[in-house]
Amino acid sequence: MGRNGFGFGGETRMVLRVRGVVAAAATVGVVGIAALFAPSATAATVLRAAPAPAQAPGGWAPADSAPIRPGVLTETAGGGACTANFVFTSGNRVFLGQAAHCGGTGQSTETNGCDSGTVPLGAAVTIKGADGRDRTGTMVYSSWVTMQADGESDPDTCAYNDLALVEIAPGDVPDVNPSIPFFGGPTGIDSDGLAPGEQVYSYGNSPLRLGISALSPKVGVSAGDIGNGHSHVVYTLSPGVPGDSGSAYLDAKGAAVGQLSTLNLSPLPVSNGVGDIAGELQYANAAGGLGDVELVLGTKPFDPTPAGVSPQQLAAPAGPPLGAS
Repeated sequence: MGRNGFGFGGETRMVLRVRGVVAAAATVGVVGIAALFAPSATAATVLRAAPAPAQAPGGWAPADSAPIRPGVLTETAGGGACTANFVFTSGNRVFLGQAAHCGGTGQSTETNGCDSGTVPLGAAVTIKGADGRDRTGTMVYSSWVTMQADGESDPDTCAYNDLALVEIAPGDVPDVNPSIPFFGGPTGIDSDGLAPGEQVYSYGNSPLRLGISALSPKVGVSAGDIGNGHSHVVYTLSPGVPGDSGSAYLDAKGAAVGQLSTLNLSPLPVSNGVGDIAGELQYANAAGGLGDVELVLGTKPFDPTPAGVSPQQLAAPAGPPLGAS
């Protein structure tokens, strides 16, 4: 039963991770789609968001032209291709967030972070800059690596804690901006979950979209929370696909809800599971060894209806009936 009274009524859940497989650009989408259908293998007590906005040394790059920002593609060596979610800081260190399962080494059906295969900390992560130039970051935190090292046993935490942090090289920090493309924000951290029917906003960057930017922004609707608030079930007009994993989700006020984690095949078909960034950040601060990690707020104001955008593009899907089970 979730924080907002939504549950699956004891039905068996079937979920898949939606990272893409790192491969040549011409084949990554095909491999990612094949993996989808192959047989296979609590709210934070202290929520921190850096001042609006925190400043990188020399200031953040302009939102509309920053090469490194939420929404860029990341490729983890030995893992998969994903979409970056938010920017974080700890002291003078700057991190780009992605899903922990982006470093997964197993099948797409391996969704338990406490026993799934994963690359180690220190893995190189290629950041596909919006300017067409690649940068190299380092995975310095993974909830999967941390939970396995610490012997985590809580089933909800194991199933849904899915956050990794990629440290930006100091020389590349001037190229970073924390704003979500298209919508702007984040404006803070959502800490009370998503009630059924709440709208959500996201920006995916899967290679399957073939670089068509109009397909990246998505508006969706919540079907409620599961895992005692550790995860949020959402529907968007087009679901998150391989390569969208890790992409940011905002609520109707522009606050950070979490990151795309799973594609759900049952009991609510073609919905997505979104991790809870409030709880994940609390876990990282308690066990990650990086000091006081903070979410950085966007320099660009949140706007759910950007000027010049067709209302049809921003329409939320009807989805199945929503509400308490």
